Amino acid sequence: MTPLPNMHDAEPIPDAARDALDGLMRSGDLFRYTAPKDAPVSLLEAEFAEMMGCKFALAVSSCSAALFLSLKALALPRDARVLIPGFTFAAVPSSVMHADCVPILCDVGTNYRIDLADFEAKLDDDIQAVIISHMRGHTSDMDAIMALCEARDIPVIEDAAHSLGTLWHDKKIGTIGKIGCFSFQSYKMINAGEGGILITDDADLVARAVIMSGAYEHNWKKHPILQDAFGAWQNKLPLYNLRMSNLSAAVIRPQLPELDRRVADGRRNHDHVAKALNTSPWIDVPEKLEPETRAPDSLQFNLVGMDDGEVQAFANAAAAEGVKVQIFGLSTDNARAFWNWQFMPEVPQLPRTKAMLMRACDTRLPARLTPQECEAVAQILVSAAQSTMAPARAYGS
Repeated sequence: MTPLPNMHDAEPIPDAARDALDGLMRSGDLFRYTAPKDAPVSLLEAEFAEMMGCKFALAVSSCSAALFLSLKALALPRDARVLIPGFTFAAVPSSVMHADCVPILCDVGTNYRIDLADFEAKLDDDIQAVIISHMRGHTSDMDAIMALCEARDIPVIEDAAHSLGTLWHDKKIGTIGKIGCFSFQSYKMINAGEGGILITDDADLVARAVIMSGAYEHNWKKHPILQDAFGAWQNKLPLYNLRMSNLSAAVIRPQLPELDRRVADGRRNHDHVAKALNTSPWIDVPEKLEPETRAPDSLQFNLVGMDDGEVQAFANAAAAEGVKVQIFGLSTDNARAFWNWQFMPEVPQLPRTKAMLMRACDTRLPARLTPQECEAVAQILVSAAQSTMAPARAYGS
């Protein structure tokens, strides 16, 4: 069998980034607002907005910061109720609470997508914003979601941390709602270690976000946004200092031209392994929704017909062969299991979502893997299920 590399290693940073970093080190010009124009962060914002086909982009310290600033820029009242999926990362309810709002969770199905019946039932008159997490790159039915929210004039923020390069009806994820938020953390398609960016076509909204991100005094003048959008907010908004540094932007910018290739490689790898896993009676990789063109950098699948002990035995068998599998619900500290979000004012029940998370598996499947390495991953996972369940089936027959 083909030996596996470290599945958590990222792709090497392009030489152009190292050259840019050397220049920054020599100049000491690391702060985004030192230069009057064309700082690396400003250039990144312009390039990212053009790539996404939107008017404005604001680069910040993380996707969590982008979500928080998006909520603050919407000028929601204190204790506004924000509807989010029950399957997301802890940063999402955290950002809601940082913004002095209240997270309301809706159910998610076994395909990792929002349960539309529960979503609609909870989208009542008290909901003042919605965050749609395209969790692990799985797109919920954005046609139905946007129709429901637009009919009620409720703004939608897309948490697209895992979905850079994903399309819905050939429209880029992150451009469907009012605001889109992306991550540049190491396990994403573009790796800066940390970092995030938000995009929108709303000049007044992004002006508020720019000031609150830390454009103190008149540094907002270095943003090529309609300048009259800023004037009304000078000295009237708190500063949260969530800026991106030029160092991060210098690492990100040379990776943007690599995105299409990484997306294509990631989709090839995902689909190859998913097809092999679906030959096992104990593994199910849910199908995507028809309008979605995926950009995966990891793989999720459900274990079928296993109890808790067998699920853990499967994970142990896979790990012994070099493939680490995380079962979202089988740990006391997984940040994607909603019952571990003890910081929330009230943790809901969501029995359907919990049942899904108790059997939902997650494994790294980076775009840099070769087809041969993907085949080895698939063989290990199928064999782990077989070795776990075949003896149990034989004993029970």
